Amino acid sequence: MTSDNVTLAIEKPPAVLLPVLGSDASFPVRRVYCVGRNYAEHAKEMGQDPTKSKPIFFMKPTDSVVAAVEGNGCEIAYPPQTTNLHHEIELVIAIGKGGENITIADVDKHIFGYGVGVDLTRRDLQAEAKKKGQPWELAKGFDNSAPMSALCEKHEAISDGRIWLSVDGVVRQEGDIKDMIWGVGEVVSILSSYYHLMPGDIIFTGTPEGVGAINAGQVVSGGVDGIGELSFTITN
Repeated sequence: MTSDNVTLAIEKPPAVLLPVLGSDASFPVRRVYCVGRNYAEHAKEMGQDPTKSKPIFFMKPTDSVVAAVEGNGCEIAYPPQTTNLHHEIELVIAIGKGGENITIADVDKHIFGYGVGVDLTRRDLQAEAKKKGQPWELAKGFDNSAPMSALCEKHEAISDGRIWLSVDGVVRQEGDIKDMIWGVGEVVSILSSYYHLMPGDIIFTGTPEGVGAINAGQVVSGGVDGIGELSFTITN
């Protein structure tokens, strides 16, 4: 039961909220969907065939999201059980209106806006899981593995914009979202054929080439032109 009148057996978990640029309102996160290998050059650097077929979807826990708004000095602890933590900068779609089997022509009606996220990945655990044909949760779904910028309210499906990430001021990833294999409209439409999307859902749309390791003490910054930026420090 979800009624506010229900007596809870334990303390209610805190809501996961993202700030919205230019607003006092916050965006409540419901689910976190992710698209894998959505840039051809990244697929190649991961040893995969970039040929367009069906997109790969996976999920992160809602509370993996942490606001890493530029200038706020967010800190993220280096996660346990890995010696190879990687950064993956991504455009993130925020859903404002639910639906299923959404057509590409109707996608604009369902988008609340966009943000910038980093899909932090325990690359060594992911490689081990791939070899054994196992799920990626341990590699992708750990605490604070989805730092995000504030959201930019923009209701149309966007198709271009520089995307970049730097570590300690040195650019490591740089591309354009026009290079996504599946664009914003396709991602939302295809995902909605598998799930009934709901307000509060967010979708990480994949990363360009240049992913690499980060270590404690390093500062990660990134952004998408016209959308926003984020920044965080990896701590011990």
